[in-house]
Amino acid sequence: MIASDSLLSRKSGPPVWRLVLLLGLLDTFGPLGIDMYLPAFPQIEQQLQAPPGAMPQTLSVFLLGLAIGQLICGPISDWLGRRVPLLYGSAAFALASAGCVLAGSIESLILARFIMGLAGATGMVIARAVVRDMFDETESAQVYSLLMLVIGIAPIISPSVGAWLMTFGDWTLIFWSMALFGTVCGVAVLFDLPETLPVERRVVPSLPKVFRQYGKMLIDFRYLGYTLPAGLALGEIFAYVATAPNLFMKMFGLSPTLFTIAFAGNAMGLIGMAQVNRMLTRRFGSHAILACAAMANAVVTLLLALLAWTHFGGMPLFLVALFFSLGTLGLILPNAGAAAMAPYPDHAGAASALLGTLQFVVGSVTGALVGFLDDGTPRPMALIICGCGLLCATIVQLAERRRRQQAAGFEPSPALAVECAPDAAACEG
Repeated sequence: MIASDSLLSRKSGPPVWRLVLLLGLLDTFGPLGIDMYLPAFPQIEQQLQAPPGAMPQTLSVFLLGLAIGQLICGPISDWLGRRVPLLYGSAAFALASAGCVLAGSIESLILARFIMGLAGATGMVIARAVVRDMFDETESAQVYSLLMLVIGIAPIISPSVGAWLMTFGDWTLIFWSMALFGTVCGVAVLFDLPETLPVERRVVPSLPKVFRQYGKMLIDFRYLGYTLPAGLALGEIFAYVATAPNLFMKMFGLSPTLFTIAFAGNAMGLIGMAQVNRMLTRRFGSHAILACAAMANAVVTLLLALLAWTHFGGMPLFLVALFFSLGTLGLILPNAGAAAMAPYPDHAGAASALLGTLQFVVGSVTGALVGFLDDGTPRPMALIICGCGLLCATIVQLAERRRRQQAAGFEPSPALAVECAPDAAACEG
């Protein structure tokens, strides 16, 4: 494992940036599959003669595939290493994308989208596992911050790219481009990604063993104490994204152009803070930053809810509070993810899988709650974001107190002790 003080000082050349770029592209299988074909909904519905409400199912089954696929491919990558599952996953993503093009009915499109989600999960899970294989906890937080630079751009530009491709033809060009993207990623893995999991650290999976491993993580407060805040942070993003079109264009009366600018501005704020996190971790440490960022997020989201209820300051002040509440997530997500993965060096695939699945579950619940509570005002979104922010800060403070107690000499939990045994240094504060 690379020494903790060397990540960006001694290894800032092309190899590290090429690794980060490749991992970031692999991690965008999900965002691209979600956002890129959204502008094509009406055209696909018309061409395939889909009944009303069928097109949203193509998105739902893709998300279902992502959730299930993460739980499957995580343990597989702990067994076979990182490269082989990534190669098969990239190939399957490309083939499933081509299958969407060849779909002659909405039912076959739904099936192809589910397979596409299963395949896309490999990139999302194994990218995090590769980072854990190569870097310690503080470095991992820095690398996750860099990955957010790549991952964060994908949802911003994907709908625009999809709409642009349709100017040259029909909706099939979108899926052909995703097939090409999967192929390029697979070739890059084949020639440019080293195997990061040594044979001696691999674990032969069995169904009972996989369930026991997941169960062990679910009762390990060190893991949940940082996984749940990461999920709640993503829940804030889901609540915002689910409401954004109506919030900006209907409630605030912004034009589509101004909506795009405002949406991109908030996304760039989150991405920018993730890059600031890289510099901060070198001086203050990932745990200190996480604790402060969670408290700041709680305060700002509470202000956001108050502004939504009182209308004080109008739209400008509300948007400022929203910008800062989303920006603090750029500090929470990479540090919480690194802290959650740290105790499981020999099960990084499984830890990454459960982390991603829990994030999707929390995110999906918050998105659904916003839709259920929608009353034509910003209040439901602000309420959900505030609830996630307050709960996130509470859990982080409890997790940090538990970590300090263990560092002071208290015995760790049984699950943590078992997982830390092969790599005790990775479990230190």
